Amino acid sequence: MANRIKISLISASGPSQDPGIHAEAVDQMIEYWRQNFDRVLPDRPDLIVVPEMCDQYPHHVLQVICESYLEARGDRLLEFFCDTARANRCYMTYPSLRCNPEGGWFNSVHLIDRCGEIIGTYDKNHPTISELEAGICPGQKASIIECEFGRIACVVCFDLNFDELRQQYANSRPDLILFTSMYHGGLMQAYWAYSCRAHLASAVTGLPGHLISPVGEVLASTTNYADHVTAMVNLDCRVVHLDDNRPKLTAIKNRDGPQVTISDPGLLGAVLLTSQSDRTAQKLVDEFQIELLDHYLDRSRRCRQEGQTK
Repeated sequence: MANRIKISLISASGPSQDPGIHAEAVDQMIEYWRQNFDRVLPDRPDLIVVPEMCDQYPHHVLQVICESYLEARGDRLLEFFCDTARANRCYMTYPSLRCNPEGGWFNSVHLIDRCGEIIGTYDKNHPTISELEAGICPGQKASIIECEFGRIACVVCFDLNFDELRQQYANSRPDLILFTSMYHGGLMQAYWAYSCRAHLASAVTGLPGHLISPVGEVLASTTNYADHVTAMVNLDCRVVHLDDNRPKLTAIKNRDGPQVTISDPGLLGAVLLTSQSDRTAQKLVDEFQIELLDHYLDRSRRCRQEGQTK
């Protein structure tokens, strides 16, 4: 059935003034994010996504951050994000550096639920070389976070370059990928969405953030004029190839009309089937015996293998 969630992206650049590395800097950072949240909260989003290491000052070098600023920050920003999520009954990401009990730091994303509780944490699996040299530790897991609207995967910045992480998530079949970053990634954002058959929500420091469908279409984007955007997405969808499915897709549309959406990005040979009704997309697929893209590709592999063995 329709699984609509309203997502806000904030691709903010960070405060332009730096009062230092003490409590005043933390106070200013809290106020900075309060003002940013005030831009999207009137839309009553279900989820707010913000960029990587959102609570650091842009011109701070990592060594200064790790040695001084994080001590002053403590958990104050985390508590502010949790309070904001609780007060507004929405999910939020809190991407930041967090202490590794065994030494060093993780570049992490906390996912906070509507009650202000952390329900999952992802540690950047692939820090950059400069991060590693500054004491940032690589994460070792890429677990799916379960929440009320589906299965969530998190990706941080440089992670987007590594096929082994992408394939791990593709095998896990998330409903939504949250990409928090200082690096945009260009075409890789759409490729990750398509490869994982998932929607992708990105928030990038000072660069466009996007909501991207599982067939690579940009559904909403921040702009050079507005570093925030809010849009509704429907996560109840399936990716199907057009081969052998065209008559079945036509039959669904003829029967269900606006209760089903078939989105064709063009040039891909695959479309996105989305349920707008109380029937799930998977139920429609089963009812009309539609072959999903992954099943079609697996069948192609089997046919190829059978041809080689004859």
